[in-house]
Amino acid sequence: MIVRSLSRRAASLVALALLSPTASAQTPPAAVAERPSPPAAWTSAPFVPLWTGTPPGGGFRAGAVPANDPATFLRNIDRPGLRVFKPVRANGASVLVIPGGAYTFLSIGNEGVDIAGRLTALGYTVHVLTYRLPGEGWANRADVPLQDAQRALRMVRAAATRDGLDPHKVAVVGFSAGGHLAATLETDFAQAVYRPSDATDRIDARPDAAALIYPVIAAAPPFTHAQSAEKLLGKNPDAAAVARRSPAQHVTGATPPTFLLHAMDDGAVVPDNSLLMMAALRTAGRPVEAHFLTEGGHGFGVGTATMPAGHWVEMLDRWLQRIFAKGPPPAK
Repeated sequence: MIVRSLSRRAASLVALALLSPTASAQTPPAAVAERPSPPAAWTSAPFVPLWTGTPPGGGFRAGAVPANDPATFLRNIDRPGLRVFKPVRANGASVLVIPGGAYTFLSIGNEGVDIAGRLTALGYTVHVLTYRLPGEGWANRADVPLQDAQRALRMVRAAATRDGLDPHKVAVVGFSAGGHLAATLETDFAQAVYRPSDATDRIDARPDAAALIYPVIAAAPPFTHAQSAEKLLGKNPDAAAVARRSPAQHVTGATPPTFLLHAMDDGAVVPDNSLLMMAALRTAGRPVEAHFLTEGGHGFGVGTATMPAGHWVEMLDRWLQRIFAKGPPPAK
């Protein structure tokens, strides 16, 4: 991870360039020697590793880091885990936050530290997931992010039980490619993608609610985000591989209630992605709340107070309160 003294606007421009569907995944990034730490707000949060020893599959290979990366972009993740942010007064609910970054990096500023600050102020206990990136040499690349997400959800639920919170009030919030991972988790929480190793792996990995913020949903043209799809599935995946990681095709009666947010002027991840997910949820008869903003673009994170995109966290809070008030689903 490289620290640079960049303005928020400059960092956003870098992010948009990297997230553009036309950005070439084949251009080798410039290597740099120094790798200072991310911001103090991130490094001061307690870190809990997901796995003991080598994560499932192994095969990690570190890559070069672009010289213009801001300090809030993480790459070369060989030790996935959770950064924990606790509120002054807990409301009993926990949130697993999954940052985006086209499955190429993790944007831990606007989609990590910032959202954690907003949610802890509302009483939520927040766990931000540092998940492995599928293009960094790991075996079974299409399963690697879901392995980490399933393990993380189980650990968040275990922590809720241990810390006196409600284990049936656990939501996942995912942004962009992290929204794809959150959608994959909420639809394929029971998919066997790694060998259980301890009692935590016997805990239910189904989130009680999911919020997908400008998410990638489609894994194939015309609506997918090309860079995210290639990083996750590799070049020229077959139809079965694409279908397996197309979460709208996996919505069932067990899919949790879902909150969708997208800007209609998003040129990086087109809003058709959220429309696909909403249609699938409606077809399955699952609760869904969707907000489509006239403007906001892509990667706005928590947004700014002067724009509609700056008020969705409050809407999400009210929605979660209603969902959690209904209690856990009946046992099957």
